[in-house]
Amino acid sequence: MTGGRLTAGTLRLAAVLAVAGGFLDAFTFVAHDGVFANAQTGNVVLLGVFAARGEWGEALGHVPPLLAFVAGVAVAETVTHPRVAPWLRRPLRVALCAEIAVLAVIGFLPDSFSSTAIVLTVSFVAALQNSTFGKLGDWAVNTTMTTGNLRTATRAAYRAVFRAEPGAAAQARAFGAVCLA
Repeated sequence: MTGGRLTAGTLRLAAVLAVAGGFLDAFTFVAHDGVFANAQTGNVVLLGVFAARGEWGEALGHVPPLLAFVAGVAVAETVTHPRVAPWLRRPLRVALCAEIAVLAVIGFLPDSFSSTAIVLTVSFVAALQNSTFGKLGDWAVNTTMTTGNLRTATRAAYRAVFRAEPGAAAQARAFGAVCLA
C-alpha cells in the first residue's frame, strides 16, 4: 500500500486475515468449550446470558478470553509506543510473525491440551491482529469480526447505487470481499 491507497496486496492481506479470524473463532467455539477468541462481543453476550440464568460457572468462563484480548491490545499499543517502536524495525511484521508462530504451535498440540490455554492464546493473538491490521487503504477494517465490515459494505453499496458517490462502489466491493472471506 502506498499513500493510503487501496492496492491488491492490502485487499489480499485483509481477506487472508479475515479468513484466519473467522476460522479461529469457529475453531475455538466448536472445539474449545463454546468460547469465542476473536468476537469478544459474543463472549460478552454469552456472559450476560449465563449470568442472567444464574449459571455463574458458564458465565465466568467467558471472562478470561476478554482479559487475554485486552492484554493483546495493550501489547499491540506497546509495540507502537514512541519509546518501543524504534527498537522494532517492522512492528506489523513482528505482530504477524508472532501470530503465525503461535498458531502453528497450537496446530500441533494434542487434543488433550488445555482448551483454556488455547482460547486465551488465540484471543491474545487475535487482539494483536485486530489492533495492528486495522486499515484497508484509507478505510478502517476489522479482520477478526464481520459486523462493522458488513455495515461498511452495505452503506457503501447504498451510496454507490442511490447517491452515485465516487469511490463508494470500490469500497463496497472491497468490504464485500473481506466479509465473504
